[in-house]
Amino acid sequence: MKPCPPPAPHPRKPKFAMPANACDTHAHIFGPAARYPWSPNRGYTPPDALPADYERLHAALGVTRGVITQPSVYGIDNSATLDYVANNLARLRAVVSVGAEVTDKDLAGMHEAGARGIRVNLADRGGNPFASFAELHRMADRIKPLGWHIELLIHVHEMDAYINDIKRLPVEASVGHLGYMPATLGADHAKFRGFLDLVASGRFWVKLTGAYRVTGMKQTPYSDVTPFAHALIARRPDRMLWGTDWPHPICPVPMPNDGDLLDQLAEWAEDATTRNQILVDNAARLYGF
Repeated sequence: MKPCPPPAPHPRKPKFAMPANACDTHAHIFGPAARYPWSPNRGYTPPDALPADYERLHAALGVTRGVITQPSVYGIDNSATLDYVANNLARLRAVVSVGAEVTDKDLAGMHEAGARGIRVNLADRGGNPFASFAELHRMADRIKPLGWHIELLIHVHEMDAYINDIKRLPVEASVGHLGYMPATLGADHAKFRGFLDLVASGRFWVKLTGAYRVTGMKQTPYSDVTPFAHALIARRPDRMLWGTDWPHPICPVPMPNDGDLLDQLAEWAEDATTRNQILVDNAARLYGF
């Protein structure tokens, strides 16, 4: 099982002033493994990344709110995520992973514990608990009364096979990691331009996260990602979200410092008004803070 390095141990403060109620919309909690055992079908084995570590990260960055996203290493067992979030509802929300067999009672209980969406991984179909889009659409109908959304992990340059199914979803959707398209393909790529049009429709949110997952560079700043972020923000600043992707479980380049990653947002959104919209207002709308 592929091991993962830990995050940088000393995150530094960002170079710009963080607004009150800034939200980290994408992070994971891992462990302790003795209490929350890994799924045998996981694709990697992370080191422990505990709530206390996450809170130290936020204290260093000046972040107040957070969204814990269910990681694939736990499958559809959301215990580690919800145990933490349920005890911190004033400042935390969750995105969970469920299968078609989940009951409406279970969904209601997750909502009370802070869940506001489900995660569906189409980039790695082994992480998708739904056998078909018909099944996913039935689940979307069930979560719609809760006001939930679907968080999609997709490679936007490879989504032709299911783009029409995504467009027909009866709930809003968020897309992680700037669309998960390799920066080497360029922001003028026809598939990315199509993704921009999709975002412009107003039913999709984009997480400005995981730049190190798509960059062709080894060190921050990942300047090859900047044109993608600029294009997305210019198209729909009211649908952009920011997150750390802490503790960076899929990091194919040398582990960056979280302060350096946050400083990239100041390069992508140079004026404070737009940054505050991304950091505070948009997240509050989607996750119900």
